[in-house]
Amino acid sequence: MRPPPRLPAPRGERRINKVLIANRGEIAVRVIRACREAGLATVAVFSDADREALHVRMADEAHAIGPAEPASSYLSIDRIVHVAKATGADAVHPGYGFLSENPQFAEACVAAGLTFVGPPAPAMRAMSDKTAARRVATGLQVPVVPGTASPVADEAEAARLAREVGYPVMIKAAMGGGGKGMRLVREERELGSALRLARAEAVAAFGNGAVYLERYLPEPRHIEIQILADAHGTVVHLGERECSIQRRHQKLIEEAPSPLVDEAMRTRMGEAACRLAAAVGYVNAGTVEFLVDGDRNFYFLEMNTRLQVEHPVTEMVTGIDIVREQLRIAAGERLGFGQADVCLRGAAIECRINAEDPFADFLPSPGTITRLAAPGGPWVRNDSGADEGSAVPRFYDTLVAKLICWGADREAAIGRMARALDEYRVVGVRSTIPVL
Repeated sequence: MRPPPRLPAPRGERRINKVLIANRGEIAVRVIRACREAGLATVAVFSDADREALHVRMADEAHAIGPAEPASSYLSIDRIVHVAKATGADAVHPGYGFLSENPQFAEACVAAGLTFVGPPAPAMRAMSDKTAARRVATGLQVPVVPGTASPVADEAEAARLAREVGYPVMIKAAMGGGGKGMRLVREERELGSALRLARAEAVAAFGNGAVYLERYLPEPRHIEIQILADAHGTVVHLGERECSIQRRHQKLIEEAPSPLVDEAMRTRMGEAACRLAAAVGYVNAGTVEFLVDGDRNFYFLEMNTRLQVEHPVTEMVTGIDIVREQLRIAAGERLGFGQADVCLRGAAIECRINAEDPFADFLPSPGTITRLAAPGGPWVRNDSGADEGSAVPRFYDTLVAKLICWGADREAAIGRMARALDEYRVVGVRSTIPVL
């Protein structure tokens, strides 16, 4: 049987033939597949806990980078860059989480002669630091949620600033995202312990314990705009995603388009997102997140200077392969389309399949998956980093897979998702499927 034809590999100003994926799990698998379709060789890295992981088995080659603890493996810039150079990789794709929003990692890659598949370090530094991003938004007259302009220095300063902002407040990690390093504080007596916990979690997840304060908005809608920007000055948005259904400040269900957003609101939010990206010289894929109140006013929340977990719902309604575009942009190519060419068709929903116990406050459920049966059928997509026999280590995020369903309209997408979830089987660890 003849192999399927390969897509033309990215051929821009920087030739890319081999990509190291500096990540694990489902996103590593997703990037490997995109590279294969583009005819690019792939290099996986793994910790001791991931030696038999699916992404390790799928890559063209795989190399150990240290023990299970992230600080000694997936957060080790020196080890990852060393493997990239030793294997002859041309580029590094950071995925999401870990080092994906670390400007020092981007700079280390460039200094080593590697193409970083993501934004340039100055743009990342301007936007991945949430407090710096808030200052950029304020300068562009994009509304922001009231909060601190810089990270808080200590508990005393946090207490003073929290009183100025007004309780309840959110403590948030200045670097990174994904709900890590976040704590809700309703009154001052809760502040000290919440501050310590948020900082410790931020250090473990991102290697940086800086946090800031933001006024808590009760029951806001969480809506984000996907942008793509090339190195030639073109910035477009691919519409919005609704991400309001969450647990422990982490998204659980996402959909595109948002049922709240009409065309006029989409245009305003999209233009604001593109202005923010252009203002800092942003290049590659990024997501601008907003909170929307009961009067449909939107406020800039943060920019994720990386690929988002929920990017597949945008791919399903636009027909644009975002990871493929990341590789093309990193190679120096121009975007092959403009804003007028972006068209949303139908509706898509994503449910995160996490190894957590939904009946015990979503506590992690590490272990070994003894049976895994994913659903199928038309317009059903399962992005997974696991198969039967895969371990779910206690050291990392609990995401096992993402189930994405498309429909001609929202009702059809919901019906298809309900059917697909009913078919999904995960045995050996508890999962979020029963409450999705």
